[in-house]
Amino acid sequence: MEAPITRTCSLLAGIALIAWASPAAADPATYIQARVAADQGAADRAGRSFRSLLAENPASQLVARRALDHGLSAGDWPLALDAARRLEAQNALPALRRPLLLAEALKRRDWAAAERQAARIEQDRLFESLAPIIRAWIAFGSRRGDPIALLAPLGSGAGAGYAVEHRALIELAQGRGSPEIFAALDPGAGLRLQRLRIAAAAEFAARRQRDQALGLVAGDQPAFAAARRLIEAGRPIPGRIDTAADGVSELFARVAIDFNQQELDSEAVMLAQVARYLAPDNSEATFLAAEVMGEARAAEAVRLLAQVPADDPFADAAASLRLRLLASSGQRATAMTEVRQRIARGSRDPTDHVQLGDLLVDARNFDEAAAAYARAHELWRAGSYPAIPEWTLLVARGGALEQGGRWPEARAALREAYRLAPAEPVVLNYLGYAQIDRGESPEESERMIREALRLAPDSAAITDSLGWALYKTGRVDEAIPLLERAARGEPGDVEINEHLGDAYYAAGRRFEARFAWTAALVYAEGDAAERLRAKIERGPPRLVQR
Repeated sequence: MEAPITRTCSLLAGIALIAWASPAAADPATYIQARVAADQGAADRAGRSFRSLLAENPASQLVARRALDHGLSAGDWPLALDAARRLEAQNALPALRRPLLLAEALKRRDWAAAERQAARIEQDRLFESLAPIIRAWIAFGSRRGDPIALLAPLGSGAGAGYAVEHRALIELAQGRGSPEIFAALDPGAGLRLQRLRIAAAAEFAARRQRDQALGLVAGDQPAFAAARRLIEAGRPIPGRIDTAADGVSELFARVAIDFNQQELDSEAVMLAQVARYLAPDNSEATFLAAEVMGEARAAEAVRLLAQVPADDPFADAAASLRLRLLASSGQRATAMTEVRQRIARGSRDPTDHVQLGDLLVDARNFDEAAAAYARAHELWRAGSYPAIPEWTLLVARGGALEQGGRWPEARAALREAYRLAPAEPVVLNYLGYAQIDRGESPEESERMIREALRLAPDSAAITDSLGWALYKTGRVDEAIPLLERAARGEPGDVEINEHLGDAYYAAGRRFEARFAWTAALVYAEGDAAERLRAKIERGPPRLVQR
């Protein structure tokens, strides 16, 4: 998010440019209202203000660009299209915004206009490597030419991966294609590959090839379970890719993911929104747009996620993200109420109880959290939930008990998790760290932590645990390099920096100790902040014996 002074300067610069471009018609007050409303997430109010500005300043490129960006970001398609057409008429449409006019042509099935926009996309060069895929989908939709042949130029180079994916999707939409291609995609690699398998299942289900459809969603992922229920009930699966608009929507969603990975958040949101415009039932695009908006635009993201239908395969993922955004944006009570209501309606889904437990931990209500996780474990045992490893429920309960001061019960839960999953780094690290922090089983605990670090060598948290284990057993000189490495990996972590400060102090490096504690204090809250202030002023209450 822009810093306040930067945003203010941007507003003033925009006002000055409007006045310079169209002094007679400019209304700085309306411009301010539009920008402030957009910054505050008041999408409807901002949209009304931008419409007024467009009407009063029909030739202003600045107004049109601002209106276009707001319309795209907010999903206000009439506003965005109006602004895009005005810029197009002045040959001033930014290359990153042209996909909207392509999307409009595809939705209208205006193939000539779609071809013109594809040519301009190629000329703009920004999405040049994607043009053959766009043309292939246009050929599919218009039934003119061979879509697969149009993908040939992407045999190698930047667009090759996209071409392989879309060849399979086009062949599927043509009534050809093999389920084996999609069945080979690993659903454990994330929602993206699950989405492609479900889209293929939707196609085979539409062809009444039930066994092939069910085979594609055979797995323990919640989205697959939801898709199976739809197939078994004879209902269509949302998100089928059988039109040119659907295909290009999928392409833009994939590019939006790539933008997000490159931290081009604004562009990722806008392209994901265009993907939604092309295919409103593409819940992947909705989920992606909301995820990128994140806490910075939590209210908008929450509204987006509410649009995912309850029977969509990704409805559970959308609901979970919605709750996380509510909780992280200061609306924990709302999130808690929603989860409690689901449970009160008789939910026997362990996930609901896990979400309640997570919210209660955030609220530092550890006893109730432990009870919620215990209930989730009971329901897990009573049903069949292979997507939820049993050990995760035990670790969650053990963590809540440990934080609530009920260590003997916590230790029992964590040891049971260790029995079930002796090679899980999370289990090894949590149990080992909790024991050694209390002076229990030092040799066994250190062995567990070392094994966890061997299995997850890049984990700053586990590196910190081993450093802390060495510190607690008096090997301060060995501990410091590990704690320094952990702090480099997670420079904003309160606990890691505090541990490093304690080790420095024990080694007689008092200035460096206070520096590390001060770094920890930046993000510390509550008791941790008070403890750190005391250390900075007076040092720790006692030292580890070297």
